[in-house]
Amino acid sequence: MRRDPTRAEQKLWSLLRGGQLEGLKFRRQVPIGPYIADFACFDPYVIVECDGGQHADSGYDEARDSWFKAEGFTVIRLWNVDVIDNPEAALNEILRRIGEQE
Repeated sequence: MRRDPTRAEQKLWSLLRGGQLEGLKFRRQVPIGPYIADFACFDPYVIVECDGGQHADSGYDEARDSWFKAEGFTVIRLWNVDVIDNPEAALNEILRRIGEQE
């Protein structure tokens, strides 16, 4: 995925990179344990995933999210269509969820 990101991942990365979102330092396609996170921030511990329809009711994603949470991460899942159609709302959701963990 690093070489061929989805349109939503490209859009979100253009909004997260370089500390554009309130100075938060995100990295993309980050290996963490046995998984690769779409986007990860290590201060605070946040993982953001851009998901398409194939992720609806995914047992794999539930297990993955549980592992990340056990490692101290907040996992935020955004639908691709939401990132593309309303990127401001997607960024607001990320900030809202980060605010809940503080």
